[in-house]
Amino acid sequence: MTADIVRYLTHPQVQIDPAVPVPQWGLSPTGRTRTEALASAGWLENTTQIISSGERKAIETAGIIAGRLGVMIEIREAMHENDRSATGFLKPAEFEQVADQFFAEPHLSVRGWERAIDAQARIVREAEEVLARDRPGDVLFVGHGAVGTLLFCHTAGHLIDRVHDQTAGGGNCFAFSREGRRVLHGWRRMEEIGA
Repeated sequence: MTADIVRYLTHPQVQIDPAVPVPQWGLSPTGRTRTEALASAGWLENTTQIISSGERKAIETAGIIAGRLGVMIEIREAMHENDRSATGFLKPAEFEQVADQFFAEPHLSVRGWERAIDAQARIVREAEEVLARDRPGDVLFVGHGAVGTLLFCHTAGHLIDRVHDQTAGGGNCFAFSREGRRVLHGWRRMEEIGA
């Protein structure tokens, strides 16, 4: 028996603190409230595996959902967001410019960031290692926008392009079938999936 549906959920809004390394940022009150509402959504009831990035905001998101479903979290450190440590915190306008370049030139390291092709290979490898276990039930990956978009591009057969990115604010999900890796839906806000 195989998992029916595989979902990739991005963490919602975070508490931004330029003095704290980005991987250690936690959820903001808004992000926490959105996740708590999501945790009761019926469309997650068949989830038997919750796989989280090792970043705090992803672990907090996964933990809220796992607590409601009674499922253990598996943390996979290599599911982290694209490595942006070379620049550290960037103000929003500058960050968006660099992120645009990251997607537009996937074979280049933009300002020392991890290359998009390398981040994509890493997130695809992580997902495939989990899915190769072939355990019954749905799978929920909890992670980040950029690597989530790179996984979506791979699964959907698209070239790397920011046009396939999630909408602002995080807390978005796409889904694909375990069998055949067929995209069931693209990015949707967490509130809209079960509606």
